[in-house]
Parts: sequence; C-alpha cells; structure tokens
Amino acid sequence: MLKLSKKAAGLEASQTLALFARAKKMKAEGLDVVSLTAGEPDFPTPQPVKDAGIKAINDNFTKYTANPGIPELLKAISEKLSRENNVNFPPSQILVSNGAKHSVYNALQAICNKGDEVLIPAPYWVSYPEMAKLADATPVVINSSIKNDFKITPAQLKKAITKKTKVLILNSPSNPTGSVYSRAELEALGEVVRKTGIYVISDEIYEKVMFDGETHFSIGSIDAIRDQVITINGVSKAYSMTGWRIGYMAAHKDIYAAAEKLQSQMTSNASSISQRAAHAALTVNFNKEIAYMVSEFDKRRRYLMEQFKSMNVEFNYPKGAFYLFVNMKPFFNTSADGVKIKTADDLSEYFLMKHHLAMVPGGGFGAKDFVRISYACSMAELEKAVERLRKGFGLLRD
Repeated sequence: MLKLSKKAAGLEASQTLALFARAKKMKAEGLDVVSLTAGEPDFPTPQPVKDAGIKAINDNFTKYTANPGIPELLKAISEKLSRENNVNFPPSQILVSNGAKHSVYNALQAICNKGDEVLIPAPYWVSYPEMAKLADATPVVINSSIKNDFKITPAQLKKAITKKTKVLILNSPSNPTGSVYSRAELEALGEVVRKTGIYVISDEIYEKVMFDGETHFSIGSIDAIRDQVITINGVSKAYSMTGWRIGYMAAHKDIYAAAEKLQSQMTSNASSISQRAAHAALTVNFNKEIAYMVSEFDKRRRYLMEQFKSMNVEFNYPKGAFYLFVNMKPFFNTSADGVKIKTADDLSEYFLMKHHLAMVPGGGFGAKDFVRISYACSMAELEKAVERLRKGFGLLRD
C-alpha cells in the first residue's frame, strides 16, 4: 500500500469523541457506565424546531440549497447577531455550515497560509490546534492559570504576537473551563488586536449558558476591530440541537467570500432540513425554555462544586458552558487496585475501568494535570458519578 497523508498522520484524534465512544461501547456491552464526557445538553430539541424539520421533509424540502444557506435563515442570523450581540453584518456576509466546528475550520482555511501562527489560549477546545495544523499554520499556545480563572491578559497576548501571527482564537464561555471574559477584559484584548492588526476568531457557541448574573459580550461588537473579527456561533448548545449540525460565521466580505468558496468545494450547503429547523430556533421565542435549561445546569454546577469542595479537590469556578475543570495533580504518584497513577490520563483510565466513570483527561485541552467533567447529564447520573469519585479518590488517598 502507498503511504498515506502525512498531514492526517500528524493529527491527534479528538479525545472527547474517543472517550465518549468508549463509554458508549461499554454501556452497549451491559456495563453501568456513567459518562461525563459529552458536551451535549440532555434536553430535547424544542418541539417547534422539530416540527419545522418534519414539515421540511413533508414539504419535500430535501434538495440542495444555495451554498451559504437559505435566505430566510441568513436573514434570521443577521438579525439575531445585530439584536443580541451588536455584531452587524448583512445576510450576504454570513455563511451557514455543518456545525460551529466546521465554521471555525472554514475561517482558519480562509485566512491562514503556511507558516502563519495561530494563537490559542490554553486550556483550549481540543480541535483548535489540530484545525490550525490542517490549515498549514502553526498553533502557538498562550498558557493561562487557574489563579487567573484560565484567562489570558493583554500583556500575555502582546508578548505572544510576532510577525508571523495571523489570528487569535477566543472561546468565551470556554470549553473546557467554563471561564467567561468580561466586557472590560475583551475590550482590553481588543485594543491589542487593533494595534497589531491580527484577526480574531470568536467562538461564541456557549453564549446563552451563563451563570451568576454573567452577561455575554461579543468582541466583534467593538467597532474599531469589527472587520478583524470572525464571529462563530450555532444552534447546538442553546437549543439542544447538536445532531442537527448547524453553525455559522459572520465576517468581513473578503473573508466570507474565501470561506464560502472553500465550503463550496468541501461540503456544499448544510442540510436543508436542519436549516429550516435552525430558522425556527432563531425566530420562535424560546427564552423560557433556555432559561429553564440554564437553571437546571446551574443546579448541577452548584451540586458538583459543593461535592468537590467537600472532597477537597481543586477546580475552576465556571461562569458559563457546562463543564467543571478539575485539578488531579494531588492524586499523581498514588495507586489503587493495582493501578499506578502518574498522569491525568492514568487517572481517567482508572476511573473508567475500575469505577465505570468516564471523564476526559486534560492533555487534549492543553492542561495535562486536569480532567474535564461535563454536567450536561441528569442529576441522577451526577449523583452516581459523585459516589464513584468518592470511592475512587478514597482508595487512592489510602
């Protein structure tokens, strides 16, 4: 057989998807596995959204659409961004894609050349560095600390920028930490962006999942850097539509044109049926449903924080999204049930195999001492998870 792609060989597989798949396989084999891996709300897609998808099928709206998206959805996205985010782009500068992940990838492919540097604050979502590599760019990690709520400072950003820097990727609220940048913090970072002329890819997929009175601010609303910011969002998290695969980007006309051309050669349009459903999500008032979902996430968040405090385990206090990022370093160089723990990977494997509890180790997120715990599952599952964590930690401490 001829050699395969060096680019593909050099990529890391998604750790979150790998752990999620392992947990599902163990469940299918009859094991009682609690999975805290998936970044997927456990709430149903709202009925009017499902009805819109069903109607699209019954109306035979099952053919190709225009590559950027159906006109009514592009208009709804444009109006949503203007109304809620003060990010103002016409429908002709909005590209609908197969999920927000696809939108980030389109953006990187549209702006990056070989040798360009992509700044990525750590901890980061697992796919950012790998997508930068696919765009022939070099990922450059800016490390942050739990002491600073895992957020970078303007001084750190300025220091990281070189002549090769093309773009900064920001994700607020953050996966995996749940950290949220304030308006003042983003305006300060935005001033560095303005002075240096770099681009920003702002991944705002968790914008509606916020706690403790936090409010979302879009860096793309800063007028001085409006054309430097590519705003990414979608319907997966706020409307519990992960499987529908609809994301979108809004950007300067030249960036949009390049991304639209790329998508036309890679995937063409997103699912016609899903586009109709996404239009319903953005035009029907679901504020009550979203508020209920967020309040349930908040109950789970508070429960987990109380439990980890009582177990004397350090974690980041999340202000958004639905993840807890937990420091496992105190358990390194311990052992239980014949298993030696040297890394967060070892600890995750220990809990999966010995206690049937799945968590994602932090190495893939750029924080090797931590694990990510998703609380986008039922309270009953979280209670079972805490029982297993207490038992596992107890054995390791003994």
